[in-house]
Amino acid sequence: MKNSIFTKYVSAFLIIIFISFTILVTVVSSMTIRTEGEQRRAVAKNTADYIREYADGEMREFYTPISFAQFVSLRYPDFSKMLDILSKNADGMQIFLLTADGNILLSTGKRFSGPIKDEKILEMLAEQKNAFSTGDMDGRLERISGLYYAPIFYPRTHEVAGGLLVSFSAGEADALTLRTVRTIVLVSLWIMIVSFVAIYFITERIVSPLKQMSRATKQFAEGRFDVRIPATGNDEIAELAVAFNKMAESLSNLEYMRSSFLANISHDLRTPMTTIAGFIDGILDGAIPPEKQDYYLGVIASEVRRLSRLVSSLLDISRIQAGDRKFEKHDFDICEMSRIILLSFEKQIDEKGLDIEFDAPDEVWAYSDKDAINQVLYNICDNAVKFSREGGKYRISIREDGEHVAVSVYNEGIGIAEDDLPYVFERFYKSDKSRGLDKTGVGLGLFISKTIVDSLGGQIFVRSEYGRFCEFTVVVERGGNERKAH
Repeated sequence: MKNSIFTKYVSAFLIIIFISFTILVTVVSSMTIRTEGEQRRAVAKNTADYIREYADGEMREFYTPISFAQFVSLRYPDFSKMLDILSKNADGMQIFLLTADGNILLSTGKRFSGPIKDEKILEMLAEQKNAFSTGDMDGRLERISGLYYAPIFYPRTHEVAGGLLVSFSAGEADALTLRTVRTIVLVSLWIMIVSFVAIYFITERIVSPLKQMSRATKQFAEGRFDVRIPATGNDEIAELAVAFNKMAESLSNLEYMRSSFLANISHDLRTPMTTIAGFIDGILDGAIPPEKQDYYLGVIASEVRRLSRLVSSLLDISRIQAGDRKFEKHDFDICEMSRIILLSFEKQIDEKGLDIEFDAPDEVWAYSDKDAINQVLYNICDNAVKFSREGGKYRISIREDGEHVAVSVYNEGIGIAEDDLPYVFERFYKSDKSRGLDKTGVGLGLFISKTIVDSLGGQIFVRSEYGRFCEFTVVVERGGNERKAH
């Protein structure tokens, strides 16, 4: 299996779950054993206290002083029965009655007797106070056990008569603890299995779109831009899929526009060059008589200018994108600029019989690069004239809006289809695909215009209703501060 995101994701989750449950089992087991140990210590202490209280009460009945060994001998049946009963309070408990010097007088089940030589126990005997310890009583016990020693005093003299030694299991888990730990482990295993299944499907849900995107990008590299990723749900993965599909749509549109651009460029280069070559050959071969050569030379000159405009547009785009074109902002009268641009289209306007409206104050000052804005407005006005219907309304309106100036160019005509509106400012795009209305453009003018306006910190946008009208608006910074300074 390759080291994929799916494998890493699942492995990471399983490791985290395994470590978490391992820590949980360890902590719970430790706490259970510790709690159980404390309970055993408490039972041992309570057992010793009970026997000591019994011994204290019984010894008070003897008015003649006797040794602790004699006392135990006289009450031997009672003590023996008591030790056997009390030792059943906990598993593995042993109870010993000792003399003050450590000799075993009686033990549970009468199993042990004789002197104790364990140094730890002898130290507790010497200190003559309650104490806990651990040991195996010189091998008398099967394993290391907990030990609790409680001295027994003569009730009248308060001297040490003997002592009680209680042994109990220490640091070991009993059956209940083992069952608890076993239950936790089994539950943990089931949870890990369920978690693995859940993580598998969750991870697959996350990774599947990524795999699809990986396959789609490979298809993009092969030139197939029609691939889309199914976007389901409202999570980040769905948002990523939507964004990916938008990118794919943009790439598809870009590829389409690039193909259209190449077709348009090829047409715009081939047509005038074919015309120029044909007329020049006709002149050189004598097929065109001398009296008509001036006319055809004029046609050749027109086609050469058309080629020049095309090359200039391409160079302009290259300069803007490379950052070689520098803009310088100054105050200028944008109303006067608009009037001059409008007058430059007088011939075309008259030919179409357009109804002209110029809705603007006498002067409005803008602060921007004058030549760049002139290029933008000229291109927009040129398009408006081209696509206006015969006798339609053609309006230029200028208004001040706070710190900005807005110039709108409106024309009645075919307009722009709603599907084309999002793409009108993209490079190579040309909504007049039939080239019936615009025989000179190559779909670069509006892209250049938007690039210029964006570089100057302005805005350009369009609204249109297909078959009725179209209106482009350019927004630039309001000027006048330079004049006030003077």
